[in-house]
Amino acid sequence: MITSIFNKSKPINFIIVFFITALAFITARTGLLDNPMALGIMFKQLAVFAICIITILLFDFIITKNSLTKSNNYEILLFSLFLLTLVQTTNNTHILLSNFFLLLALRRIMSLSSQKSVKSKLFDAALWVAVASVFYFWAILFFAAVILSLILYTDNNIRHWVLPFLGVGTVLVIAMSVSILCYGDYFEISKESQSISYDFSPYNSVKFLVAITMLLSFGIWSSIFYLQNIKKKKKASRASFKMVIIVAVIAFILVLQAPKKNGSEFLFLFAPLAIIITNYIETIEEKWFKEVFLAVLVLLPFVLLVL
Repeated sequence: MITSIFNKSKPINFIIVFFITALAFITARTGLLDNPMALGIMFKQLAVFAICIITILLFDFIITKNSLTKSNNYEILLFSLFLLTLVQTTNNTHILLSNFFLLLALRRIMSLSSQKSVKSKLFDAALWVAVASVFYFWAILFFAAVILSLILYTDNNIRHWVLPFLGVGTVLVIAMSVSILCYGDYFEISKESQSISYDFSPYNSVKFLVAITMLLSFGIWSSIFYLQNIKKKKKASRASFKMVIIVAVIAFILVLQAPKKNGSEFLFLFAPLAIIITNYIETIEEKWFKEVFLAVLVLLPFVLLVL
């Protein structure tokens, strides 16, 4: 039933994803609904919701443009279900913006496969990563993905290796200039914590434990098959599939060392996990197993809502 709906790209799929995302967004803000909201707060919340929807549309564009999955909508369904699993991910505006700019960086990295405008794409990718780090400092870890893209996509032209650093430097200079003008300090513009924390006690609740177990278990299981199937992909697209794994690993490292562990940091994992799990779903030949596998992913977030 579920597979028959999402195994082809249809307008109804986007409507379903919209309502799941809206449910996640509203659930995360039940406290606001208990009190009358000022007009300014309402517009701010609508803007944040718009970021969530635009992020999903951008994610779908990256998938379609680079043929990272077949012609289905499993990946955006999974992304919205992950939002519902950890509704805290819709609360932190800085992380939502940071993740959006990282997806823009990923779009530029993936487009390197065409070998056209390589210099501008490397510069743009690094620039977007740097912008993302302004909103959430540890997003700078994804700069490693830009450097690794030089190995996966480009030749050993020394000028290509300089460009990512120029992109980061450009954002750094602009950010420092604005910070000095507005706040009188070099780094006041970015108030996000630059510390590291390995205190996982905030996750010590049933909802967190079930949600994290679901994400990691389904993600690790699917990754095994994903890595095995990379060799079966077309040679021209293998680099992009490898990049998805690289981004997933970096996102996992970010989650481990996030200074504030409130669940919102898992947002960085959602895009690569959705791609990896979708690729696994596409390889399942037994229809009943595919239905059960997807049904668990669909039902579990709704069960967590009542816990």
